Amino acid sequence: MPDDTLLPTTLGELPAYAARRWGDRTAIEFQGTSWSFGALSAEVDRTAAGLMAAGVGAKDRVALLITNRPEFLVAFFAVLRLGAVAVPLNTRWRTRDLAFAMRHSDAVALISEASAGPIDFECLVRDALGGALAGEDGTVSSASCPSLRLLIFLSDGRPAGGLRWDDLPRETALPSITVNPDDMALLLYTSGTTGTPKGVMLSHIGLPFSQARARALGVTETDVHLNYLPLFHIYSLIFAVLPSLLTGAKQVLMARFDASEALRLIAQHRVTILHGLETHYRDLLRACHAPGASPDTSSLRWGTFAAGAQTARAVALEVQRSLCRTISTYGQSESWGAITSGPVGCSIEQSCDASGAPLPGVELRIVDPSSGADVAPGEVGGILVRSRSVMIGYYKAEAETRAVLDADGWLQTGDAGCLRPDGHLRFIGRYKDMLKVGGENVDPAEVEALLLECPLVSQVAVVGCPDERLSEIPAAFVVPAVGADQEEVRQALDALCRGAIASFKIPRRVEFISAMPINASGKVDKKLLRQLIASPWEGASQCQN
Repeated sequence: MPDDTLLPTTLGELPAYAARRWGDRTAIEFQGTSWSFGALSAEVDRTAAGLMAAGVGAKDRVALLITNRPEFLVAFFAVLRLGAVAVPLNTRWRTRDLAFAMRHSDAVALISEASAGPIDFECLVRDALGGALAGEDGTVSSASCPSLRLLIFLSDGRPAGGLRWDDLPRETALPSITVNPDDMALLLYTSGTTGTPKGVMLSHIGLPFSQARARALGVTETDVHLNYLPLFHIYSLIFAVLPSLLTGAKQVLMARFDASEALRLIAQHRVTILHGLETHYRDLLRACHAPGASPDTSSLRWGTFAAGAQTARAVALEVQRSLCRTISTYGQSESWGAITSGPVGCSIEQSCDASGAPLPGVELRIVDPSSGADVAPGEVGGILVRSRSVMIGYYKAEAETRAVLDADGWLQTGDAGCLRPDGHLRFIGRYKDMLKVGGENVDPAEVEALLLECPLVSQVAVVGCPDERLSEIPAAFVVPAVGADQEEVRQALDALCRGAIASFKIPRRVEFISAMPINASGKVDKKLLRQLIASPWEGASQCQN
């Protein structure tokens, strides 16, 4: 008799696998409501049947604009259950970002919240779709997104246009569906160097790799994850969502990150595992040390923390002393998330100064970025990775794919690092001219292109400015148009950005200069601009050619 608990080969089968093994155990805790693994699996199948009845089929792209709530997980796995492609969208995006991703992804359906907190997602979606309205059955026609056929809103009331999530038919029996594990499962949008986000195509191979990570970290059904990471992020998926279903561990889901609330939930649910970026851990430490605070974090076994960069060392050390031991990791969307991890029980030095050892099935090389030749052990170079978990490629971007993924399967990460004598990788920084704002990738070229739409601006360059809490924030150096008033320019840029791009992409500092510094190759000298923004500002005279 076949073993029905064997690991499935596709992501859409995972909820049913978890239900067979841990049906009555709690899978999700969210704002006082519990979902068992069995209930989650049943709702996934019912929703998949409803989507199929509404016209969604295998290999269709279905976009998800949903904040952290159980419905995201139901919709996510229901899409995958059909052999369709899930396209999780950043809920901090605004009209410009959303319109691009919807059009570029060829999404046939969008499942969105109607509102969350102060954000009117229904209005945002309509604006991104050029004012298109949907019928009560969800059918929609949008000139700005020609592929879109179905619009569904998570709404208590009747949306102005679109099908209510609760009205999606869920009575139809779901037929047997065969999905190829090598097919695209996810299309994740990440900022690139071309000025627009790039769609990373990932197959179902993330499933066995997530199992390998969970095994390496010793996650079991007795563990409890606290998950405040955005569900649309690869980090959240690979370290909390998938391991929970693979091991029977409980996931305590937070709608948004709040350090004090996180500490309360840790004590209430006896959380054993945390996940976070430097920003999260910095805020948790502040909450721990706040006057009158006496949080109970004794249940914590460890947390994952992408360390290695010098800027994160002080926070990482303090976390070991005041919160819990951490396990350092390194990865990116293009590699299905983490490709290295410090084993449980590694030294504090390894946790704080390194970025983990390669996980099973992962090969790493450190090369000279100019010649492509391997550098000597311990020397800094570009990080290359080869693994079955590496992306299929960038969607509709063959040239960009060939630029980073060679015929032998080696992916150029665009990051700098070195391999230590103990076999651990150390992430040094980014070769790409990318900003990392509180864990969010920001492409300067994208922001610069928007700012240049302002007629009061002649030239602009966006660089990272060090920030204690977010690691760095966007700063814009602006050469104003002749005769333009600086305060008028500042107000015009703020108005241009608000509602057009995510808040974390908006420059927090605007510095005016009379001319851009140019380097020997004839390009804007961003190295000099970064030095200027990191030091006390002494005025535009420093930027004269």
